[in-house]
Amino acid sequence: MKRAEFLTTEKEPEMEHQFRPDISETPLKGVRSNIVQSIRAFRVQDLQESATAMGHHFLYANLATAQSKQDVLDMIAQQFTFPSHFGKNFDALYDCMTDPLHKSGPQPGFIVVLEHIPANGKFDKEAREQLLDIFRDTADFWADRKVPFRCFYSFQ
Repeated sequence: MKRAEFLTTEKEPEMEHQFRPDISETPLKGVRSNIVQSIRAFRVQDLQESATAMGHHFLYANLATAQSKQDVLDMIAQQFTFPSHFGKNFDALYDCMTDPLHKSGPQPGFIVVLEHIPANGKFDKEAREQLLDIFRDTADFWADRKVPFRCFYSFQ
């Protein structure tokens, strides 16, 4: 076989890993890797597509019908598919967002969306801040482990 023929019939080596776009190629360009922020100009679909493209977990909770702290915790637990033993309090929420995931092995990253957090008498400003503090603490937990954790939220 001639050298030229050999070179043209040789197969390209197959890529072992699927290409993951750089963050600069997603709508998350310029967003810190560990943050809790208002969803503002972001669309949920774009965030979900970015998570998929980067190989990150995407967690979404629509809290539009929630009225109280218990409703919020129940809906997050259901939509994030927490285990049945979830304690339905803010400490348990933090634990479910960190401990079991950390123990299950290396994590690629997280994009979390909390849409329509209630803003009423039963879920007042203090309750909203406590909820967001749980996610800020979760972002810090994952930052310590060099794992991106971005949480986007909106109020009703």
